[in-house]
Amino acid sequence: MPRGLVPDVTGPDPAPGALSRRRVLTGLALAPVVLVALPGCSAMADDGPDPLVALADAARADAALAAAVVAAEPGLAERVDPLRDARTAHAAALDAEVARQAGDPAPASAPAPAPAGPPVPADAGLPALRSAVEASAAAAAGAALDLPVERAGLVASVSACCATYAAVLG
Repeated sequence: MPRGLVPDVTGPDPAPGALSRRRVLTGLALAPVVLVALPGCSAMADDGPDPLVALADAARADAALAAAVVAAEPGLAERVDPLRDARTAHAAALDAEVARQAGDPAPASAPAPAPAGPPVPADAGLPALRSAVEASAAAAAGAALDLPVERAGLVASVSACCATYAAVLG
């Protein structure tokens, strides 16, 4: 067959950087995948309340329980006061992170401490405090797994501190 009788179906090479029909069709085919995946790329999805709020509330409750234990048995103050101070600091740090994430420059006034609840019997005080701190350690460890890295460090350190205090109180 003579050379001139077969039409050139490939056409001229597109200019560098120009979109070919194949690239346009590939892009259109991939567009739904990209559009579905993009919402998952947000740093903090709005799936409900911030998990750090519950951790801060637990820290305040632990601090109040520690104060009640010391009030019921003043001889435990040397062992329990550092825990109370740490849990108070945890609540403040967690509140500050919640405010930062919400875009507030600083948290408003510190939330009121959690009520101490019923009086703590002297014999049940330390075991109850240890159980509460163990529960706080577990809750923080679980929450840290689902948080972005910039928040996971704070929550993991809260968990480690609670676990350490639970061991010391045990």
